[in-house]
Amino acid sequence: MPLTEPAPAVAATALPPLAGQADRLIRLGVHVRAGVDAAGLRAWAAGVDGVDDGALLAVHPGRVPASALAPLLDRDGKPGFVVTDMADVDLFAPLDTVELPDAPFYVVTGLDRGDSMADWSPDEALPALAGQGRTPLLLSEGIHWVLQAPAVLERNHCFMTIGSRLRKANGALDARTPAVWISNGTGRDGRERRDAPKIGWCWAGNRHTWLGFASATGRSGGAAVTVTG
Repeated sequence: MPLTEPAPAVAATALPPLAGQADRLIRLGVHVRAGVDAAGLRAWAAGVDGVDDGALLAVHPGRVPASALAPLLDRDGKPGFVVTDMADVDLFAPLDTVELPDAPFYVVTGLDRGDSMADWSPDEALPALAGQGRTPLLLSEGIHWVLQAPAVLERNHCFMTIGSRLRKANGALDARTPAVWISNGTGRDGRERRDAPKIGWCWAGNRHTWLGFASATGRSGGAAVTVTG
């Protein structure tokens, strides 16, 4: 397969305005975990300027980790979950090339599910994204995206979030790369979890026809927000 660098094609799912996204996080109680009161989050969202309608409101993973966000996902009444062999999910941190705003909340712009890179490996996709001037999504950002726009997760068109990686004690990257997809209810998932949103992983050198590579054009912090804890 030739590794060309096609122009990104944004998945056809609409995000609510930032104010609506803030309200959803508040209903889910995410703001409490992040140490910000509801009024503070709403004021922050209202004060963000200069972003496109398709911008995503994300909570810094240092405030609310992926393990706390995953159960908030919902698909046909079935909550999201993390696979049993990824108990260390919260140790997956941003790559050195991914810069996060120093703020509890920030905005991610120019989202793309990465369908054009389906059947690429993470090792192939990462430099190609960099060559396009794009940044790979973190796992927590991918979960936020599905929280706000559930239709972005669909069978045969799920995505990896290779901006998050785990480093071993010797400094080398763990070969696992996180992804967000839909459970088939097989194996250790359990039949009761069929069709539930699933946080799992794939090997960095493997290709999958049904996994794209979620990415963005950038991140910004917006206005300051008062943190209570």
